[in-house]
Amino acid sequence: MASSVSGTEEVRVSALTPLKLVGLLCVFLALCLDVGAMLSQAWVTADDQYYLSLWVSCWRPAVSVDWSCTSTLATDWQISTVALMLGGAALTLLAFLVAMVSLCFGSRSRCYKPVAVMLFSAVVLQVCSLVLFPIKFIETVSMRVYHEFNWGYGLAWGSTIFSFGSAILYCLNPKNYEDYY
Repeated sequence: MASSVSGTEEVRVSALTPLKLVGLLCVFLALCLDVGAMLSQAWVTADDQYYLSLWVSCWRPAVSVDWSCTSTLATDWQISTVALMLGGAALTLLAFLVAMVSLCFGSRSRCYKPVAVMLFSAVVLQVCSLVLFPIKFIETVSMRVYHEFNWGYGLAWGSTIFSFGSAILYCLNPKNYEDYY
């Protein structure tokens, strides 16, 4: 905190604004959604007979009770999707850690730009992954039953949206808002 004295009145200016706290909360939510998306078995589902996650593809023949599963890390587009998602999640985690450390040790305003850059980079990686996934899935997997992109894929989009919102909040200049806080 910086303080300045003008006459008999002391004014305190803090680089930490409620917008930055909301940004930190958004980064945390993005991180939680990333973990949920990575662990989700339901990126694509089809009529209780098929599901696809980032890690495994499983199907069950109509006459069988047993599921047959294979690793999705056999094709280049699925490896790329996982790598882009993991890269985005790693950048989100790093941004969260830098934001937390800067909050705890008082070097807040110096760390806002690096946090925003990391979050924007995470958004770019995750958007690339989330656009690549459905395009290549539809192009390579021929399914004769109704299939849908499910909640795991939606969690990944939610994480990307929260990361983007948080990056914007970290870009806002607290000096322009010091009169309000």
